[in-house]
Amino acid sequence: MLLSFFMMPLHSVNRHYPTALAEDVEAFKLADELGFEEAWIGEHYSAEIEQISSPLMFLAHMAPQTKRIKLGTGVLPLPLYHPVMAASHIALLDHLAPGRLLLGIGTGGLGSDFEVFGMETADRTAMMLDSIEIMKKIWASDPPYDIPGKFWNVKLSKMYWPDLGVGILPKTLTRPHPPLAVSVSSPNSGSMRVAARHDFMPISANFVASWVVKTHWETYCDELAKLGRTPDGSKWRVARSIHVADTDEEAERLVKTPGGAYDWYYDYMYQVYERMGAGALLAPFRDTDPATITPQLVRDNFVIYGSPETVARKILALREEVGPFGTLMMTSHEWVDKPAMRRSMELLAKRVMPAVNAALGEDMPAIAV
Repeated sequence: MLLSFFMMPLHSVNRHYPTALAEDVEAFKLADELGFEEAWIGEHYSAEIEQISSPLMFLAHMAPQTKRIKLGTGVLPLPLYHPVMAASHIALLDHLAPGRLLLGIGTGGLGSDFEVFGMETADRTAMMLDSIEIMKKIWASDPPYDIPGKFWNVKLSKMYWPDLGVGILPKTLTRPHPPLAVSVSSPNSGSMRVAARHDFMPISANFVASWVVKTHWETYCDELAKLGRTPDGSKWRVARSIHVADTDEEAERLVKTPGGAYDWYYDYMYQVYERMGAGALLAPFRDTDPATITPQLVRDNFVIYGSPETVARKILALREEVGPFGTLMMTSHEWVDKPAMRRSMELLAKRVMPAVNAALGEDMPAIAV
């Protein structure tokens, strides 16, 4: 099992923007130093708590500050971009971070972004698929272009002067293109069927219960069976909120601190889902009475926490429950207690994951911390 890092990012309201950005940069650099395989970051425009308006720009900033970690867009909402613009920006970043770009694509997930872009009623899934198909054709061929799409048409012939280099759109360094991924969150998500049909790497979100994550794998397998293909768990990434401390007591104390990083996060997510009228989606178990759901119940069931030994056991139990995911994505949370959050990442990378892989029969020796 590989270890990855996912950053929405999510910072508390009224956080000093430069300070939050500096924290995000430091977390990415630490993940690289600790040997995390990947680091992903999201894109939102109209949310004070997660103002990364361009993961492509953020990852271009991180490329020279990291050495080996793969850098992922988690995700790039393609309906908000013209395919020519997206294809060109992605190609540029693929050259700036050679061999390290992972391209998570999506429809967008924030209602205020949809409103500000005038896309509340748009068929964003269809737009995403239309866009990626157009981009693949741009990356795979040279002008002249006449690429018809459902939402965009790409034409380039009148101003194609190859001897002067005019009309040439950039190609990705990775051929035919960087690996593609999509995120999924709802039970029996249709996005898992999209992932299966288009050979995208699926990423299950951290803010859903394990029983929901299990339906993701079941849906993925069902769709692949219809296509006559065999599911490959190594392509599947599962994001979780994880906190590791030297003892179970220390970990529990930090996770359950009122207003702390995890307590605030799940209280916030609870309020968001309640306002959307979707609070039942936070049910820790299939048979949970929606009337009994509280932020504390969600927090205590959604966060994997404890000593290295306890967390390793819980990760193995999660994999046994939901299916054979190949990559665990540690979700970033605000560094309210910076030493404790850094220590958690260190323990996860150097103590927990070697123990997990030893149990799975993989060769990943432990490193003393």
